[in-house]
Amino acid sequence: MRSRLATRSARLVLAAAVVTALAATTACGPEDPSETGAAAPSASTSSSASAPASAEGTESGESSDGKGEAEATAGDKSGYGQSCGTNDLDFTVTWEAQPISHYLVTAKAKSGITCYLDVNTPSVSFGSGADGVASPVGQGGEDPIKLSGSSVAYAGINVKTTEGEGGKQFENVIIATSEDDPNPAEVELPDAPTVDKPIVTNWSTKRGEVIPRIV
Repeated sequence: MRSRLATRSARLVLAAAVVTALAATTACGPEDPSETGAAAPSASTSSSASAPASAEGTESGESSDGKGEAEATAGDKSGYGQSCGTNDLDFTVTWEAQPISHYLVTAKAKSGITCYLDVNTPSVSFGSGADGVASPVGQGGEDPIKLSGSSVAYAGINVKTTEGEGGKQFENVIIATSEDDPNPAEVELPDAPTVDKPIVTNWSTKRGEVIPRIV
């Protein structure tokens, strides 16, 4: 009798243990994701990963658009605002005897180029020495001058402003649109004049305004 009761008690205890274990498993199971602590980090990571990607895409798009506009503006050199570089122009130099003898520089844009002479006075020199640099006299002048097609600009040079026989002879003159232009042009003169303290006028579209005079 005791043996049966003991066996029955053991079974009841075992059954109770199984029920307790099942209850514990059900209570701790992943039925409610908000209480497990595992599902929440996954959603947070997904949200934080997608947000930066969206922001980054917006910022990248804005930067790309802005850059594209800047590049389009910088690349459009056929309109207003493109400064004439020396290599954009063709130069000729002629001798003018009247009303005062001087050399006339004519500048014309090369085929297909439209540009503006933003620097009012050309850089003119004879040889590489400082004494061969022509001083500006400030005569004439329009700013800026548009050069395109058949339009031209003029500047006048007086190669010798001193009396006597001083000076050096030169067969070429160096012309640039500005002092810091990396590509100056060397133009052959009609003759080989004696140069001493030369002067140069501003650019102008009127030939009569570029007769160099010492003021």
